[in-house]
Amino acid sequence: SFCQNRHQHLLQQGRRHFLLHRPATNDPASPPRSKMSVKVCTHPLMKHKLAHLRDKSVQPKEFRELSNEISTLLAYEAMADLPTVEGTVATPFADSCKTEMVSSDIGVVPIMRSGLGMVDGFIYAYPLAQVWHVGLYRDTKTLVPVEYYNRFSLESSLNMVYVLDSTLNCGAVDKSAVGLVKEWGVKNIKLCVIVASPEGIQAFHKEHPDVDIVTGSIDEGLTEGSDVYPGLGDPGNRFFGTV
Repeated sequence: SFCQNRHQHLLQQGRRHFLLHRPATNDPASPPRSKMSVKVCTHPLMKHKLAHLRDKSVQPKEFRELSNEISTLLAYEAMADLPTVEGTVATPFADSCKTEMVSSDIGVVPIMRSGLGMVDGFIYAYPLAQVWHVGLYRDTKTLVPVEYYNRFSLESSLNMVYVLDSTLNCGAVDKSAVGLVKEWGVKNIKLCVIVASPEGIQAFHKEHPDVDIVTGSIDEGLTEGSDVYPGLGDPGNRFFGTV
């Protein structure tokens, strides 16, 4: 597309004429960190939209719209440390204006189904991101994740991947999804969820201490069925209207 071609042209131009600014903590080529961090988006609009998303009376149309809006806010939070490359563009008033553009090859990996509702929000934030999918569900009796879809290519060329899931429950599905992305060859990964449980964060951290979590809220805990409490209910059912 024109947007993609224009982006590549400016990026190549910047690489030819300017130094690439990549702080050591943000460098996609640097070794993964050994300590995970949890970032909670505290923006007032996140709190406002999340309050509506939790409301059980919200219908699927509004739930989808809110999910997209919240996901965009999460994307901005998660992508705040992306490295950039300097370049120049011509403006209506100047022949040469210094600019900065994202220099990473970015991918988003939604976990089907609930992660699908977050894709549009992330693509709105960064339209050039690749979208890959992984299908996992949690067995209701054993709570063991079951993989049913994975179409990753033989080798990944991505510098950064954001794994998307609406809720971080007990952590089993998210741990497996991130494990698959690591096996794919991606070194820099973030898990982005709308709500998370403390138990899920702890379990995820134990297996993936090098992967950051970005969330809209850390809730109180888990229900007897290992769902986030007070949570969102079943985001997949609410998003697709299959309640």
